[in-house]
Amino acid sequence: MGSHMSRFSQVINNLEEAIISLLLASMTLLVFVEVVLRFGFSTGFMWGEELTLHISAWMVLFGVSYGIKVGSHIGVDALVRILPPKIRKAVSAFAVIACLAYTGLFMKGAWVYLAKIRMIGIEMEDLPFPKWIAHSILFIGMALIAIRLLILLWAIFTGKADGFTLTDEAKDSMHLAQETQASANAEGGESA
Repeated sequence: MGSHMSRFSQVINNLEEAIISLLLASMTLLVFVEVVLRFGFSTGFMWGEELTLHISAWMVLFGVSYGIKVGSHIGVDALVRILPPKIRKAVSAFAVIACLAYTGLFMKGAWVYLAKIRMIGIEMEDLPFPKWIAHSILFIGMALIAIRLLILLWAIFTGKADGFTLTDEAKDSMHLAQETQASANAEGGESA
């Protein structure tokens, strides 16, 4: 089961990285062309802003899922860190389960919303494209987040993790300050 989970996780990683890269490149290119057209030729695409907005929404929700994997989210875990390992795991498992419950509620709401706008047949404002497809990232993004949370929950239960991997901003800031100081000292030594 572990190798299947690892293979599944790798497929999700590759898929998310490819989609995030594609979305970022597309959005950058679209914004660049829009700026050139507007300021260089006093024209532009009517649909450019709407498409850029939707691409950024897709990037954000794919990014949240990927952020769980790479540990780029911030969190307040000072209390959790001082707990004994078994209690820390239990608290972390409870937190993941609570996140899964929230994600499940959001997915249900997204499903109902998407079904209604599909049934009504609403299109995007500036593009002849069904709005339910453009907004489907609400469900897809939450499903990806749920998958990441399930992988994390499995890692907690199997002892491979003891909780969320979070960005330690204080540690990162201290590291940057030390690098800056070392760089300043090196430059000061060279000029003397």
